Amino acid sequence: MTTLLHIDASPRGDRSVSRKLSKSFVEHWLTHEPGATIISRDVGRNPPPIVTEAWIAAAFTAPGDRTAEQHDELRLSDELIGELDRANVIVIGAPMHNYGMPAALKSWFDKVIRIDKTFSFDLARGDFPLEPIMRGKTLVVLSSRGEFGFGPGGLRETMNHLETHIFTCAHYLGVQESHLIAVDYQEFNDERYRRSLADAFAAIPVLVRQCLGIDGPANIAAE
Repeated sequence: MTTLLHIDASPRGDRSVSRKLSKSFVEHWLTHEPGATIISRDVGRNPPPIVTEAWIAAAFTAPGDRTAEQHDELRLSDELIGELDRANVIVIGAPMHNYGMPAALKSWFDKVIRIDKTFSFDLARGDFPLEPIMRGKTLVVLSSRGEFGFGPGGLRETMNHLETHIFTCAHYLGVQESHLIAVDYQEFNDERYRRSLADAFAAIPVLVRQCLGIDGPANIAAE
Protein backbone atom coordinates (compact mmCIF):
# COMPACT_ATOMS: atom_id res chain seq x y z
CA MET A 1 0.00 0.00 0.00
CA THR A 2 1.10 3.53 -0.77
CA THR A 3 1.86 6.16 1.86
CA LEU A 4 1.18 9.73 0.75
CA LEU A 5 2.67 12.73 2.54
CA HIS A 6 0.14 15.50 1.90
CA ILE A 7 1.57 18.98 2.49
CA ASP A 8 -0.45 22.17 2.19
CA ALA A 9 1.51 25.43 2.16
CA SER A 10 -1.19 28.06 1.67
CA PRO A 11 -2.05 30.24 4.67
CA ARG A 12 -5.55 30.60 3.24
CA GLY A 13 -8.48 28.41 4.16
CA ASP A 14 -11.44 27.73 1.88
CA ARG A 15 -10.32 30.39 -0.61
CA SER A 16 -7.09 28.51 -1.36
CA VAL A 17 -6.94 27.05 -4.86
CA SER A 18 -3.85 24.96 -4.14
CA ARG A 19 -5.58 23.38 -1.13
CA LYS A 20 -8.54 22.42 -3.29
CA LEU A 21 -6.22 20.88 -5.88
CA SER A 22 -4.21 18.86 -3.38
CA LYS A 23 -7.39 17.70 -1.61
CA SER A 24 -8.81 16.55 -4.95
CA PHE A 25 -5.62 14.65 -5.74
CA VAL A 26 -5.67 12.78 -2.43
CA GLU A 27 -9.40 12.02 -2.73
CA HIS A 28 -8.97 10.62 -6.23
CA TRP A 29 -6.04 8.51 -5.04
CA LEU A 30 -8.17 7.02 -2.27
CA THR A 31 -10.92 6.06 -4.73
CA HIS A 32 -8.39 3.74 -6.39
CA GLU A 33 -6.44 2.74 -3.29
CA PRO A 34 -8.72 3.14 -0.25
CA GLY A 35 -6.15 1.44 1.99
CA ALA A 36 -3.47 4.05 1.29
CA THR A 37 -2.00 5.84 4.30
CA ILE A 38 -2.27 9.64 4.28
CA ILE A 39 0.14 11.69 6.40
CA SER A 40 -1.14 15.27 6.54
CA ARG A 41 1.18 18.17 7.30
CA ASP A 42 -0.34 21.66 7.11
CA VAL A 43 2.64 24.01 7.07
CA GLY A 44 0.50 26.88 5.79
CA ARG A 45 -1.45 27.04 9.04
CA ASN A 46 1.31 25.65 11.28
CA PRO A 47 4.59 26.85 9.78
CA PRO A 48 7.82 25.32 11.06
CA PRO A 49 10.08 27.90 12.72
CA ILE A 50 12.88 29.28 10.57
CA VAL A 51 16.39 27.90 10.85
CA THR A 52 18.49 29.54 13.57
CA GLU A 53 22.15 29.39 14.57
CA ALA A 54 21.20 27.03 17.41
CA TRP A 55 19.44 24.68 14.97
CA ILE A 56 22.43 24.64 12.61
CA ALA A 57 24.81 23.93 15.49
CA ALA A 58 22.63 21.02 16.62
CA ALA A 59 22.31 19.57 13.12
CA PHE A 60 26.09 19.61 12.59
CA THR A 61 26.90 18.11 15.99
CA ALA A 62 27.36 14.33 16.07
CA PRO A 63 24.27 12.69 17.61
CA GLY A 64 26.24 11.24 20.51
CA ASP A 65 27.67 14.65 21.37
CA ARG A 66 24.43 16.63 21.36
CA THR A 67 23.14 18.23 24.50
CA ALA A 68 19.57 17.77 25.69
CA GLU A 69 18.82 21.26 24.36
CA GLN A 70 20.20 20.33 20.94
CA HIS A 71 18.05 17.20 20.80
CA ASP A 72 15.05 19.40 21.61
CA GLU A 73 16.11 21.83 18.88
CA LEU A 74 15.98 19.02 16.31
CA ARG A 75 12.81 17.34 17.57
CA LEU A 76 10.48 18.84 14.94
CA SER A 77 13.03 18.21 12.19
CA ASP A 78 13.24 14.56 13.23
CA GLU A 79 9.44 14.32 13.15
CA LEU A 80 9.19 15.88 9.69
CA ILE A 81 11.97 13.67 8.32
CA GLY A 82 10.22 10.62 9.78
CA GLU A 83 7.04 11.52 7.90
CA LEU A 84 9.03 11.99 4.71
CA ASP A 85 10.87 8.70 5.15
CA ARG A 86 7.60 6.76 5.41
CA ALA A 87 6.13 8.33 2.26
CA ASN A 88 6.24 6.89 -1.24
CA VAL A 89 4.45 9.89 -2.76
CA ILE A 90 4.81 13.53 -1.69
CA VAL A 91 1.84 15.73 -2.58
CA ILE A 92 2.46 19.46 -2.19
CA GLY A 93 -0.24 22.10 -2.58
CA ALA A 94 1.58 25.41 -2.92
CA PRO A 95 0.59 28.85 -4.18
CA MET A 96 3.20 31.07 -5.80
CA HIS A 97 4.17 33.86 -3.39
CA ASN A 98 6.24 36.65 -4.91
CA TYR A 99 7.35 34.26 -7.66
CA GLY A 100 8.66 31.67 -5.22
CA MET A 101 7.77 29.34 -2.37
CA PRO A 102 5.59 30.41 0.54
CA ALA A 103 7.92 31.04 3.50
CA ALA A 104 6.33 28.17 5.45
CA LEU A 105 7.14 25.67 2.69
CA LYS A 106 10.73 26.93 2.45
CA SER A 107 11.03 26.42 6.20
CA TRP A 108 9.74 22.84 5.81
CA PHE A 109 12.39 22.12 3.19
CA ASP A 110 15.05 23.67 5.42
CA LYS A 111 13.99 21.36 8.26
CA VAL A 112 14.01 18.13 6.22
CA ILE A 113 17.09 18.65 4.02
CA ARG A 114 19.58 17.70 6.71
CA ILE A 115 23.06 16.23 6.63
CA ASP A 116 23.28 12.49 7.40
CA LYS A 117 19.48 12.29 7.48
CA THR A 118 18.32 13.05 3.94
CA PHE A 119 21.68 13.69 2.26
CA SER A 120 25.31 12.70 2.74
CA PHE A 121 28.34 14.91 2.14
CA ASP A 122 31.65 13.53 0.88
CA LEU A 123 34.36 15.65 -0.74
CA ALA A 124 35.71 12.49 -2.37
CA ARG A 125 32.86 12.97 -4.86
CA GLY A 126 34.59 16.06 -6.23
CA ASP A 127 32.47 19.03 -7.24
CA PHE A 128 29.22 17.22 -6.36
CA PRO A 129 29.73 16.13 -2.75
CA LEU A 130 26.03 16.02 -1.81
CA GLU A 131 24.05 12.86 -2.46
CA PRO A 132 20.50 11.95 -1.38
CA ILE A 133 20.11 9.13 1.12
CA MET A 134 16.45 8.38 0.41
CA ARG A 135 15.43 7.00 -2.99
CA GLY A 136 12.48 6.19 -5.21
CA LYS A 137 9.93 8.82 -4.18
CA THR A 138 7.37 10.52 -6.43
CA LEU A 139 6.55 14.21 -6.08
CA VAL A 140 3.31 15.85 -7.20
CA VAL A 141 3.07 19.65 -7.02
CA LEU A 142 -0.37 21.28 -7.22
CA SER A 143 0.21 24.99 -7.76
CA SER A 144 -1.79 28.19 -8.15
CA ARG A 145 -0.34 31.31 -9.72
CA GLY A 146 -1.77 34.79 -10.00
CA GLU A 147 -0.29 35.55 -13.42
CA PHE A 148 0.52 33.27 -16.36
CA GLY A 149 3.28 32.17 -18.72
CA PHE A 150 5.51 30.49 -16.12
CA GLY A 151 6.03 27.26 -18.03
CA PRO A 152 8.83 26.39 -20.46
CA GLY A 153 8.94 29.02 -23.21
CA GLY A 154 6.44 31.25 -21.41
CA LEU A 155 6.91 35.00 -21.14
CA ARG A 156 7.47 34.68 -17.35
CA GLU A 157 9.50 31.46 -17.43
CA THR A 158 12.55 33.13 -15.84
CA MET A 159 10.35 34.51 -13.05
CA ASN A 160 9.19 31.08 -11.90
CA HIS A 161 11.08 30.33 -8.70
CA LEU A 162 8.32 28.17 -7.19
CA GLU A 163 8.31 24.83 -8.99
CA THR A 164 11.93 25.18 -10.10
CA HIS A 165 13.02 25.61 -6.47
CA ILE A 166 10.79 22.78 -5.26
CA PHE A 167 12.07 20.36 -7.90
CA THR A 168 15.70 21.28 -7.19
CA CYS A 169 15.31 20.73 -3.45
CA ALA A 170 13.26 17.56 -3.94
CA HIS A 171 16.30 15.77 -5.39
CA TYR A 172 17.75 15.69 -1.87
CA LEU A 173 14.57 14.10 -0.54
CA GLY A 174 14.96 11.05 -2.76
CA VAL A 175 12.49 12.22 -5.40
CA GLN A 176 13.07 10.51 -8.72
CA GLU A 177 9.79 11.31 -10.49
CA SER A 178 8.08 14.71 -10.44
CA HIS A 179 4.77 16.04 -11.79
CA LEU A 180 3.12 19.43 -11.87
CA ILE A 181 -0.46 20.61 -12.26
CA ALA A 182 -0.86 24.38 -12.07
CA VAL A 183 -3.65 26.94 -12.28
CA ASP A 184 -2.80 30.29 -13.88
CA TYR A 185 -4.56 33.67 -14.26
CA GLN A 186 -5.93 33.60 -10.71
CA GLU A 187 -5.58 37.35 -10.19
CA PHE A 188 -7.31 38.06 -13.51
CA ASN A 189 -10.37 36.03 -12.50
CA ASP A 190 -11.54 35.88 -16.10
CA GLU A 191 -12.47 33.18 -18.59
CA ARG A 192 -8.79 32.19 -18.93
CA TYR A 193 -8.65 31.54 -15.19
CA ARG A 194 -11.84 29.52 -15.21
CA ARG A 195 -10.54 27.43 -18.11
CA SER A 196 -7.19 26.91 -16.39
CA LEU A 197 -8.95 25.86 -13.18
CA ALA A 198 -11.19 23.40 -15.02
CA ASP A 199 -8.23 21.96 -16.93
CA ALA A 200 -6.30 21.43 -13.68
CA PHE A 201 -9.14 19.58 -11.97
CA ALA A 202 -9.62 17.47 -15.11
CA ALA A 203 -5.92 16.60 -15.15
CA ILE A 204 -5.86 15.37 -11.55
CA PRO A 205 -7.69 12.02 -12.00
CA VAL A 206 -5.62 11.34 -15.11
CA LEU A 207 -2.37 11.91 -13.21
CA VAL A 208 -3.54 9.79 -10.27
CA ARG A 209 -4.29 6.85 -12.56
CA GLN A 210 -0.95 7.24 -14.28
CA CYS A 211 0.98 7.43 -11.00
CA LEU A 212 -0.77 4.23 -9.92
CA GLY A 213 0.18 2.60 -13.20
CA ILE A 214 -3.42 2.22 -14.32
CA ASP A 215 -2.99 4.19 -17.55
CA GLY A 216 0.71 3.71 -18.17
CA PRO A 217 3.63 6.07 -17.45
CA ALA A 218 2.76 9.45 -15.94
CA ASN A 219 3.84 12.50 -17.90
CA ILE A 220 1.53 15.45 -17.44
CA ALA A 221 1.67 19.13 -16.64
CA ALA A 222 -1.32 21.44 -16.82
CA GLU A 223 -0.19 24.99 -17.48
